[in-house]
Amino acid sequence: MNKTAERFKAEILRRLDEVTEGQDEAIHEAATIFANTIERGGIIRAFGSGHSYANALEICGRAGGYIQTRIINEPSRGIYEMLDGVGEQFMLKVDLRPQDCLVLISNSGRNPLSIDMARVAQERGIKTIVVTALEVSRAGTSRHKSGRLLYEYGDVVLDNRSAFGDAAIDVEGLDTKVGGTSLYTGCLLLDCAIMESLDILVGRGIQPPVFKSANIDGGPEFNQRLLDTFKDRLAEF
Repeated sequence: MNKTAERFKAEILRRLDEVTEGQDEAIHEAATIFANTIERGGIIRAFGSGHSYANALEICGRAGGYIQTRIINEPSRGIYEMLDGVGEQFMLKVDLRPQDCLVLISNSGRNPLSIDMARVAQERGIKTIVVTALEVSRAGTSRHKSGRLLYEYGDVVLDNRSAFGDAAIDVEGLDTKVGGTSLYTGCLLLDCAIMESLDILVGRGIQPPVFKSANIDGGPEFNQRLLDTFKDRLAEF
């Protein structure tokens, strides 16, 4: 492994070790929102524009995770995320109900698309969990007409503590940093909240509806029985 790869590995491991410090309460609050959503028969909806999509995908439809999850796919893949009003129009098409919750991921938290989504969710009374780089966001400016930033709309804010521009490693001979960190820290925060929510549900005497691996014998059949329960909310087509 070359020196840049080694430095990047060390940086990621350091950030993973530190990112949850001081965030136990926020993680618990997010876990409680997840548990309440599952108990009510709601759906955990997750959205991230651009590369933040990967964080949303981490908690939706995977082995060892909840059946009651659905990633929000925005057709343009973020091309129009900087345009005011685009989120308002997009949210007219998103199936969000009172028993659901919404997870929104954006490092900068400055673009109108995710801010509009959070604002509409707030108006509908839907609990919203925001994953962002809090220090970076607070130091920046909003592109939204309101002047507000995404974290200001979150019922819970999880700080992925990524650097400005996300990339964290200097390389001699390059005039820009490399090596984004938000994928790793954001996923860890969300996964910790999901794991804690499982404990909350078990403590309430509720059997959490969790996907089994499709590669385990009987896994696909087990999953399909659960998926059929929520077919009207989780259908792909």
